[in-house]
Amino acid sequence: MAEQQYTGAVGRRKTAIARVRLAPGGGRILINDKAPLSYLGRRTLETAALNPLRLTDNLRRFDISVKVEGGGVSGQAGAVAHGIARALIDFDENLRPVLKRAGLLTRDARMKERKKYGLKRARKAPQYTKR
Repeated sequence: MAEQQYTGAVGRRKTAIARVRLAPGGGRILINDKAPLSYLGRRTLETAALNPLRLTDNLRRFDISVKVEGGGVSGQAGAVAHGIARALIDFDENLRPVLKRAGLLTRDARMKERKKYGLKRARKAPQYTKR
């Protein structure tokens, strides 16, 4: 059996982690062994996840397999986009300026703020009663 040449990368967003495998092929994309739209559930999330491929005109050039875990569907879509962008750079360094300009190579560091004691949520205070 011939060894298949592929490149792997990890993408992260909030608490979601996506492990991406990118190999030359006909454009088959699977996220957790499902089609992107059926896994993510919304067209906007599918568009966001596959944005790096559209920007670089590589939608039909690679077979992509993604294993994603943690977080919700929105965070997972962001993690998938981050991972695909990183894997594309491993394959072709000339794509870096395009992906960098679109902000797809930067890990979005925003996280959920922790709840503080004495408050109902991170910043919401209990209702103030004057009398």
